[in-house]
Amino acid sequence: MKRKLFCEISPVTYAISVKKCETMRFLHNIADRRSFARTHSDEKLQYVIYKHNSLIRRRLGNVDMHLQENKAVNLSLAAPKINGVLIRPGETFSFWNLVGSLTEKKGYREGLTIFSDHPSSGLGGGMCQMTNLIHWMILHSEMTITEHHHHDQIDLFPDFNRTIPFGTGTSIMYNYLDYRFRNDTDITYQLIIYTTDEYLCGELRADRRQAYKFHIESENVFFSREGDTVYRNGDVFREKIDRRTGEHVSRELIRHNHARVCYDTSKLEITEVTNVV
Repeated sequence: MKRKLFCEISPVTYAISVKKCETMRFLHNIADRRSFARTHSDEKLQYVIYKHNSLIRRRLGNVDMHLQENKAVNLSLAAPKINGVLIRPGETFSFWNLVGSLTEKKGYREGLTIFSDHPSSGLGGGMCQMTNLIHWMILHSEMTITEHHHHDQIDLFPDFNRTIPFGTGTSIMYNYLDYRFRNDTDITYQLIIYTTDEYLCGELRADRRQAYKFHIESENVFFSREGDTVYRNGDVFREKIDRRTGEHVSRELIRHNHARVCYDTSKLEITEVTNVV
């Protein structure tokens, strides 16, 4: 029998482990605090690098829509913490450094979260949708992603109006699983984040144009059955293109998906794999 981790023994040991991680992150943040992006500007920078809108109330399997309504509230509370932030050369964007803790006192509600390999609920749930949106925009920039966590190769929900490749999402948890990127360029960038009744909206802006543009696409996408388990497979590539000449400078594999499907697969076209070791 596999030995349990300390955090898996009981709810108490789990809480202790979480507190330990939060404390370690807090200590590291003290050393890094001078490099964090903190300045907000009400004036938008001139050039739009990329923009994207994300539907807030998505139909996700059997998830209670009440959690989606609460998520809408949570996103509306967090968005102003990010909106207008400038990421100057040498600065690092930290989601949790800007948004802070998600407490009932601040108005946050029980929203959709992901725990292990299944949907759950938690105070302030829904923040992953915001970091998903930010990450998707940053992939179209020349900045450097320095911290990015995934949902550990699981496919939790059937596709519903998917507009971006599977596997480009994020996983965060206050405050030790963060989403961070660093501006190693000589351009100043700005994030515009806000909510409407239907959408979480984002723009990545800059004070001048980038030399390159980026295109992200998925290839080799299929579902496979390996033993009793179905997996979603595929590769996500990022192409770098010279804006002036149109020349394709590089093509980078940024994600290989082999994700266990956690929903009803009866309507999927599945490839049988027999040579599983």
